[in-house]
Amino acid sequence: MRVVIPFAPRDPKTRLSEILNVEERHSFAEVMLEDVAVAVEMAGGIPEILSTDRIESRWKVIVDDRPLSVAVNGVLENSKMPIAIVMSDLAIATADSIRRLLESEGEISIVPGNLGGTNAFVTRREDFRVDYHGTSYLDHVKIAEEIGSNVTKVDSFRLATDIDVKEDLIEILIHGEGKSRDWLIERGFHLEVKGQNRVGVYRSEMR
Repeated sequence: MRVVIPFAPRDPKTRLSEILNVEERHSFAEVMLEDVAVAVEMAGGIPEILSTDRIESRWKVIVDDRPLSVAVNGVLENSKMPIAIVMSDLAIATADSIRRLLESEGEISIVPGNLGGTNAFVTRREDFRVDYHGTSYLDHVKIAEEIGSNVTKVDSFRLATDIDVKEDLIEILIHGEGKSRDWLIERGFHLEVKGQNRVGVYRSEMR
């Protein structure tokens, strides 16, 4: 199955600015993208990168600098079904979790994010379109209903976990199996328990 991975290389992951400088954020975003694409490939999917800028990649790259929803809808309008869309910051995704999504039954299968977003989906309906603003999972359920289709909810911790803020790095350090975890460790990130058994992520000073 064709699996399209949206990626925005311009000033990525700004909410990680408190712990990563600009160069590090670019590097980290690229490593997470690679982890997702490798997981897709190992699951039997065919990864393609939908990028807002030209990038070097071993996978096919589609360049579209329009807003996310518009760019993804452009792909959906010109694709044979089925097709999957998987976000590029699902750094703890594994081949098994991707395979569960790709093999899910139903016309439209969606993985909701932890805060109500849409982290990944498969559609077998040519008329399904996306709107990624706000609680997009609920919006996409409604859109599916409006075209006479039901949504299959794919409950996946690994695919529901996207990486946006410092606290999200905890999940990579605990559950990561790809290069993203190695990248963090090489740069001094580690877990510490402080206070009432509260786990936090910290960065050692590199010498």
